[in-house]
Amino acid sequence: MSSLIDYLAQKRDALFRLRDRAARPDAAPQPLRAQVRAEGRSGIRRIRIRDFQLISDSPESFAGYDLGPSSPELQLGVLGSCLTHTFLIQAALLQIPLNRVEVQVDGQIDPRSGQPGFEQVPRNPHALRYTVALDSPAPEADLARLHAAVQQNCPILHLLRDPQPIEGALARLPAAAQAAG
Repeated sequence: MSSLIDYLAQKRDALFRLRDRAARPDAAPQPLRAQVRAEGRSGIRRIRIRDFQLISDSPESFAGYDLGPSSPELQLGVLGSCLTHTFLIQAALLQIPLNRVEVQVDGQIDPRSGQPGFEQVPRNPHALRYTVALDSPAPEADLARLHAAVQQNCPILHLLRDPQPIEGALARLPAAAQAAG
């Protein structure tokens, strides 16, 4: 198994190839898709992305079976994954050696949210914060430059800080699919 430092060299090469492909006149946006289906007595959510499947569920205190992380917990995981990957990307581009990267994301949801009389309590995860632990021989100034580059370039961090409008549509399932579902 190669080290993380070896991986950073491979990542740098891949980033340059990606940049070259993106500069071609026939470059097009990459479509993304996630499908989610609620199932069973607990309403577990099967999340399908490409050939992968994740399970999201509510804790028992919220009528679930606690078979997987809740949606807000998954959101923290998505942010942590993106931050970790962006640290690797920026370290590769800046040629800053990293032996290890660990990101912890914390937040909270107030249990009073959505309850009568608590209309002003945040309903979404809030008080978000992340901590990054790095093992690197690089000087502090390089690590500060790396952190600044991550703050500037992490796509999910930007999505959360600068939300975009999201369009929604409702479609009725055919009766046979409803009965089988």
